Amino acid sequence: MSSYFHELLILLFRNRSASAADLLRQLDVEIPEYDEIGLESSDLGSVRPAEYRADLVLFLMRGSHKVLGIIVEVQLACDQDKPYAWPAYIANLRARHRCPVCLLVVTIDETVARWAGRSIDLGPGTRCNPWVVGPSNTPAISELADARENVELAVLSAVEYGQGRDSQLAARIASAAIVASAGIDTERSRLYLDLILMSLLENAPEADENTMNSLGYEYQSNFARRYVAEGRAEGRAEGQIEILLQQLTLRFGPLTEAVQAQIRAAQDAQLRTLAERVLTAQTLEEALAPTRTLPPAPAGGT
Repeated sequence: MSSYFHELLILLFRNRSASAADLLRQLDVEIPEYDEIGLESSDLGSVRPAEYRADLVLFLMRGSHKVLGIIVEVQLACDQDKPYAWPAYIANLRARHRCPVCLLVVTIDETVARWAGRSIDLGPGTRCNPWVVGPSNTPAISELADARENVELAVLSAVEYGQGRDSQLAARIASAAIVASAGIDTERSRLYLDLILMSLLENAPEADENTMNSLGYEYQSNFARRYVAEGRAEGRAEGQIEILLQQLTLRFGPLTEAVQAQIRAAQDAQLRTLAERVLTAQTLEEALAPTRTLPPAPAGGT
């Protein structure tokens, strides 16, 4: 995975810092009451800061008091230096701000999750225990209403479950995240769509060349220029159609030219209906058929 992918994952927590607290609750961590969450410098070293810089540092605030520090580390591979650095992160932040501190490691690989979740032996009677979020314990956000309520967590869910073997569940989660991301501000929308599509591409080595091109980063950049950056009505319609074609392909396999033409001929209201229906439909025919004004899909579907 690229450093760009790593930075995009960190942005999910920068843009909605409450996601870190949400994930800790999912892990049954007792979170103190707080009024707001503040960002802090990520330099956690006292002598050589370059060696001790976390991905993100957050503080839960109660009034003017810091009640919990959360160090967020996005870890895409095993790194044998981290079990030595992570305890230093925690100790330095705790000493500097005199409040409880915990470490939240976010990964998209189960092997890395098991490695990162090991208790770190600091010496006789002293251990450090990171909290780890990975594909096996990230909330599965497959309902559009839930995705719209917490877009950042929906995108993380799409990335995490996109690495698994349940392609139907992964497609529903990715669909919800894609539609929810299309409804937020343009800069975040561009970044999140990039992240979702890059993740799907990474986990789809069996896809044919046309499918890979439709999910690739170059295509997404082109989509961003048409759909997000320019923001014209024509560009939005084009972008929504491309999203629907991607969603349907992910869920039901390659589409015939007739099905693609049917979707490209749809009006705005029909596209909105399709975008929501594709999240729950069990077959291509079910996804396309129930509107009066949209012609039924050809027999055979795919």
